[in-house]
Amino acid sequence: MGRMALVDALKALGSQFIVLHHLAFYGPMTDWTKVLLPELVDWLSRDARMAVQVFLVVGGFLAARSLAPRGVLLTPQPLMLLRKRYLRTAAPYLVALLLSLLCTEFARYWMAHDSLPERAELGQFLAHALLLHSLLGVDSISAGVWYVAIDFQLFALLLGLLWLARALGGRLALSATLLLLGVILSLYGFNLDPDWDIWAIYFLGSYGLGALTYWATQPRHGLKGLGWLLLFTLLVLGALAVEFRERIALALMVALLLGAAQQGQWLQRWPQGRVWAYFGQISYSVFLLNFPVALVVNALFTRFAPAEPWVQTVGVLLAWAACNLAGAAFYHLVEQPLGRWGSTARLPVDTSVTSRSGL
Repeated sequence: MGRMALVDALKALGSQFIVLHHLAFYGPMTDWTKVLLPELVDWLSRDARMAVQVFLVVGGFLAARSLAPRGVLLTPQPLMLLRKRYLRTAAPYLVALLLSLLCTEFARYWMAHDSLPERAELGQFLAHALLLHSLLGVDSISAGVWYVAIDFQLFALLLGLLWLARALGGRLALSATLLLLGVILSLYGFNLDPDWDIWAIYFLGSYGLGALTYWATQPRHGLKGLGWLLLFTLLVLGALAVEFRERIALALMVALLLGAAQQGQWLQRWPQGRVWAYFGQISYSVFLLNFPVALVVNALFTRFAPAEPWVQTVGVLLAWAACNLAGAAFYHLVEQPLGRWGSTARLPVDTSVTSRSGL
């Protein structure tokens, strides 16, 4: 499967907003930047985190594409596929956690600040390694790592629904119906209660929109597929009428953009540019490394730079650049090699499912 220019661009933009959100929310440098740009810093610290919705929708879209491009689970061995997913996701994540521990101790030497995590214990690290830290109520070692666990939960949940649909007959309409029911439960129920935000069901509305959009806008489905797109769009609008949530509205807009691009067959072509493609490729590494790198830059500017707004704002910009440079290095030196290792196992594919389709 080739790369999709629009998906790369969305991931690139999303990762940069997450970096800027963390820079605005954590560390003392932006306290000085807020003197110069109070509204911008407030927006970044409060609202830029909604870029997570981009990753949720894109994640569902790509999961549907890889697991069941015609709505029927390709492999008869879902547990092997789940293991493979864990290895590919968790291997670079664990290396990033170790680097985060080192960077935190380095920053602690020169800076005392609320954004510094407490010293991690072995049990805390193991909980992170098993992606159970949020469920067990364990303090995070690094900012944003909750999303890695949620993404794995969502992948497992979608995989389970597709396995059930396959066991019940294996048609696209059945897979879409089961997922749509999950989306409804999420948007009209679980997503209204923030106490559920450590579980995949809280986020299934956005993730499921991505998967449903992929199936509904395949060119071969035509107007019948667009009918499904209209159906779940109306369901999302209904959920927003029950309680308006900006993050869900953003998820719907991203899903409709992906759907229009796929239906119009410009998903692979727009926007053109190697920069979008590259920053989309390294987005996961940038996401993993941005917090520890930002801590180190904050510590250096706290210890050695004058406590003046313009100087500290330069530090924020340097931290932003450093997060991207560190992410690029991590992608080439860690994520790519470990990704090849995690992809060595080949899974059996049932070619008969390619004949079962039709929304």
